[in-house]
Amino acid sequence: MTAMLSPARKRRVAKDLKLRRAQVLLEVSRRCAATQTLDGVLSVLVDLTTRELDCDRGTLFLNDPTTGELYSRVAQGGLSREIRILNSSGLAGAAFQSGEAIVSDDPYSDPRFNASVDERTGYRTESVMCVPVRTMAGEIIGVMQSLNKRDGGFTDDDLELLSEMTSQAAIALQSLQYVEQIERIRVKEMAFLELVSEINSEFDLSKLLQRVVAETTKMLGAERATIFLNDPATNTLFSRVAAGGEISEIRFPNHMGIAGVVFTQAQSMNIPYAYADLRFNPGFDRQTGFFTRSILCVPISNKDNKVIGVTQVINKKGGVFTDEDEQRLKAFTAQIAIALENSKLFDDVRRMKNYNDAMLASMSNGVITLDPAGKIVTCNQAGLRIWEKSGPEVIGHTLIDLLDDDSDWIAERIQGVKDSRETEIFPDAAVSLQGVTKSLNLTLMPLVSEEGDKELGSMLMFEDISSEKRMKSTMSRYMDPQIAAQMLEGDGLDLLGGVNAEATIMFTDVRGFTTITEEYGAQGTVSFLNEYFSLMVECITREGGMLDKFIGDAIMACFGLPVAHDDDPDRAVRTAITMIRELWEWNADRRAKGLKTVDMGVGLNTDTVVSGNIGSPRRMDYTVIGDGVNLASRLESACKAYSARILVSESTVRQLKGTYRTRDIDLVVVKGKTEPVRVFEVLDYHSPESFPNVGDVVNAFNDGILAYRATQWDKAVKAFEQCLKLNPADALSQTYIDRCGYLAAHPPEGEWDGVWVMKEK
Repeated sequence: MTAMLSPARKRRVAKDLKLRRAQVLLEVSRRCAATQTLDGVLSVLVDLTTRELDCDRGTLFLNDPTTGELYSRVAQGGLSREIRILNSSGLAGAAFQSGEAIVSDDPYSDPRFNASVDERTGYRTESVMCVPVRTMAGEIIGVMQSLNKRDGGFTDDDLELLSEMTSQAAIALQSLQYVEQIERIRVKEMAFLELVSEINSEFDLSKLLQRVVAETTKMLGAERATIFLNDPATNTLFSRVAAGGEISEIRFPNHMGIAGVVFTQAQSMNIPYAYADLRFNPGFDRQTGFFTRSILCVPISNKDNKVIGVTQVINKKGGVFTDEDEQRLKAFTAQIAIALENSKLFDDVRRMKNYNDAMLASMSNGVITLDPAGKIVTCNQAGLRIWEKSGPEVIGHTLIDLLDDDSDWIAERIQGVKDSRETEIFPDAAVSLQGVTKSLNLTLMPLVSEEGDKELGSMLMFEDISSEKRMKSTMSRYMDPQIAAQMLEGDGLDLLGGVNAEATIMFTDVRGFTTITEEYGAQGTVSFLNEYFSLMVECITREGGMLDKFIGDAIMACFGLPVAHDDDPDRAVRTAITMIRELWEWNADRRAKGLKTVDMGVGLNTDTVVSGNIGSPRRMDYTVIGDGVNLASRLESACKAYSARILVSESTVRQLKGTYRTRDIDLVVVKGKTEPVRVFEVLDYHSPESFPNVGDVVNAFNDGILAYRATQWDKAVKAFEQCLKLNPADALSQTYIDRCGYLAAHPPEGEWDGVWVMKEK
């Protein structure tokens, strides 16, 4: 019809079309400029293009370069819902990737068309036009899509108009995209700063760790997170976890595992596949049933760039941890490092305060602290008990007002201590306080600031040695303090007659003592023994054991007498383990000084023994006797034959409540006995360096023992040889190889029961 128009008419129509197009483009610019949000511009552009092209629907997709997706937003129930597709999917994706417009009057015949959308919505697409949205610089930032032209198909004029409309709006679209991204970043940063502010205001370490763990897990989309802090006092990494409404603590050496490597090397580790990394220990997964896929672990450094712990997150949901995750975690830990360090210091101070309070409360000696004016600030329970007072009767009062006239000298001596800043001791001093007189071992000490430049007051520590305590102090030098205490309490006097009781008996002996006596002489030998016995006796008393006697360089002790505990066999085993460890530490110090070192053996047996006062009217000794005592002594001697340090009887192992690394080493008839005893070796004192592959060795050794007792000598030898491969220093395995060789050459007569008869004590 246009061809029938006159040339003048054609020019007028063309001019009208250009004018209309200019008006449309002006409207696009004006309305986009008047809109302040990206959602608004999307809506305006869809409305205008749909109106001008006379089509059913229109959609404006913008590209998200971070996800490789095209997204659009639609209004739904007063809210904005986002639709996302891959920027290579469908006709819109094809237009975006190629940068070329696409016009199709039969989209179903185009393999690039995604018909599943129509199937899902019930809408029928008859015609499609997709135009890339370009900025003035030629950058494609999205795709404009129009569907179903109402009057025929889309024309070249439609394509040109749509291209010009999207180009006109491109600047506004790109600008508002940037504004929206900046706003998202701002909101995220504000939330981050608010979170950091909240975390930095928390001083309770347990609550802080729980909050940081929760936020870290959420921030990185992980399944689990843990904060490990270093304890320099013990060289361990620890964390607090909530379990059953209580907070429990996990500790392990600060060089072990992936967390230990990150802490010691101060380098982050991002492990996408945990089981492919040799540093990962799958033992925890086996214990807990949890499956670890990926691990991200970063060090936590304070303001001095000193590593104070590590943050570890496990199992990124939907994939592995990225470099961006690592950077976010580093930034987060850098912000909270000060809070963690301050909370740990606060926790240490609070723990020390609680420890000091508990120590003062549990002390048998009285302790009073005074301020610089002589007013009583604190008095522990023992002090109140000694003076038969309550707290309000003492605390807050001036000491000089409470002392009786004959005790005024204490005030003078306190002033002397403050002036000289030196401690003074007054043994067996008579002190009267408001009519109560006590015989005390009194110590006066000045209290000064850590810098030593400020007087804080003074402290009085006193021990009540009136009658009973004086007797106990004297008797404790000649017998075990526990026995002395029971005797002084009255009911302990019955012990003098002798009673039957179950106890765990310990014998220890020094290996290499003869060399010490030959080289060091009498004086040096006594000095050596005093130092050695001090270490060993401390180990015994720490676990509530009773030192029975010293026999030359040997020690006899028992657990369960005179006071029984429900875990005396465990106490004895723990004592033996500690003895070996502390002996090794002592040896290391002696070796560094060029001094001789020694080894030791320990025998333990649990049995019913007779305890009581044994001797003559002139000299008595509280001790224990019986077959159970003799067996413990024989086991200590057997340590040499079995190249062991700790041997325990089956009766002791049977009653252990704890779990220890033991191995069943023999059925043996000791000297002086006729019935065999099953003997076990305890290995818990070993480190991976002193006994490598201990678990595997124990398993292989057990296989060897079973074969040995079944007279399968070759099978037993193979098992013991496997032990030596795992630990070439396992002398016991070599002993059994030699024994199997002997028995193979000299088969035992009659029915073999696996019992070995010892010829020596």
